[in-house]
Amino acid sequence: MDWIKKNKLVTALLVVVLLLVAKEFLPGFWQMRPLKREIGFEQAVEAPLGKIGAPSLTRGIIPQPEYPPTEQEERLIIEESRLSLVVLNVRETTDKIIDYAKQAGGFMVSTSLTHPEEAPFATVVVRVPAENFREAIDYFRTLAVKVSSENILGTDVTAEYVDIEARLATLEKTKAKFESILAQATAVSDILQVQRELINLQEQIDSLKGRKTYLEKTAKLAKITVYLSTDEFALPYVPAKPFRPSVIFKQAVRSLIGTARGIATLSIWIVVYAPIWIPILFIIFFIRKWRKKPSEIK
Repeated sequence: MDWIKKNKLVTALLVVVLLLVAKEFLPGFWQMRPLKREIGFEQAVEAPLGKIGAPSLTRGIIPQPEYPPTEQEERLIIEESRLSLVVLNVRETTDKIIDYAKQAGGFMVSTSLTHPEEAPFATVVVRVPAENFREAIDYFRTLAVKVSSENILGTDVTAEYVDIEARLATLEKTKAKFESILAQATAVSDILQVQRELINLQEQIDSLKGRKTYLEKTAKLAKITVYLSTDEFALPYVPAKPFRPSVIFKQAVRSLIGTARGIATLSIWIVVYAPIWIPILFIIFFIRKWRKKPSEIK
């Protein structure tokens, strides 16, 4: 205590350094870290859709035009599903999902595996033929110890598809008229102006054809996103009960473990940097002791 009173500046500096290091390595010391982000499926991160050549289906990020319903009998539906599964072996289940998608005539879009040693978590995105969509979901359920959540979404794009076809027909007719005008044009200025219009029309036609192809392909291949983990609380889902003592207890235990690891990490850093801070402390100590000697002699 006497040393602290006599070395207030050094003590203050050490306290500041320790606080900064603790904030860096002991997040559980400042606040309880959440066990996971409990998010709904609408808020889950969209995985890539593959190189089909059209914008993403993500809703809420890019405004989507609204189309009035049509009376066309044959509907064009884009189906997708998201599953949160508790499994015994994350890597093995991931391989089974990818193999099934390939055997069904689909393909793997993306896959990721994190924390393979502790509470492994994987996200697998596959596409399967629309006619095998329900069968694939049923099979994926059998791979789980528990199905934490399930979501199936169908987007009717029939109106948009019909609208694209109508716009394409109009643009094709307009293009044909400009081509006939171009064939009869004699002045250079008229020819250049008609060519500019034709280029503009062709760009619009190509864009609509790309969108049309995209809708056709995504309607034929349904997307299934599967979240896998050995720990249910690591999966993205909305709990049925917001207050669950068992979940809170588990969060507290994990926070305690994280804090203990942080303390161990901090101790290692202190030991590693000992050759720097120990000599500094000795220098400060001898300087203060040397300054005290003249005052004691007087």
